[in-house]
Amino acid sequence: MVTNRCITIKGTRDGLTLFMDDTCAFNDLLKELESVLSMNYIAENEQPIRIRVELGNRYITGEQEEKLKEMFANQQNFTVDQIVSNVILKQTALEWKDDTAIKLHNKIIRSGQELNIVGDLLLIGDVNPGGKVVATGNIYILGHLRGIAHAGSDGNKSSIIAASYMSPTQLRIANVMSRSPDEGDGGMMECGFVDRDSEQIIMDRISTLARTRSDLSVFERRIMNG
Repeated sequence: MVTNRCITIKGTRDGLTLFMDDTCAFNDLLKELESVLSMNYIAENEQPIRIRVELGNRYITGEQEEKLKEMFANQQNFTVDQIVSNVILKQTALEWKDDTAIKLHNKIIRSGQELNIVGDLLLIGDVNPGGKVVATGNIYILGHLRGIAHAGSDGNKSSIIAASYMSPTQLRIANVMSRSPDEGDGGMMECGFVDRDSEQIIMDRISTLARTRSDLSVFERRIMNG
């Protein structure tokens, strides 16, 4: 590990990580970075070193980020993999919270009605034939799903659809669509998810999600277990 006044350099198996002191002035950081990049870290004709930049608790504007990238671009010895900061704008944080929040609705979705939400949907009620629910995240229905459900509407194929009683007109996850079930088909406590190998929607018991979607949150696992 090499330590300068504003920049600490740590070697890894993948290349170099540059830790930027978030208490230094940005202009001082740029001056020291210019000095660091001018050092001969690799011999001629070797592959460029991959760089990860850790900004710590420093927020940088788009213009400042472009200055950083430009400094690396002027050096043939380096290629930037990531520029990472612990800080984001409040508006970005609110949008992220909205995208990942679970939205609770206690109602029946009747024929001709459509419910669209951003994030995960927890519906306490039925989706009747001709009704439709759409969510950018997962869909959990504590009731009968007899209409249409579209999870991962913004393209997330890892989304799931789960229902207390599953007999949908149609299931859709991202751009993957399932056929309508045969007359009389349906099951208790079932879920639909996209199989990573076949790129098709698979129907199975909700309990299988602990294995197929181990990245689901604690709240989601609590729903699966009733």
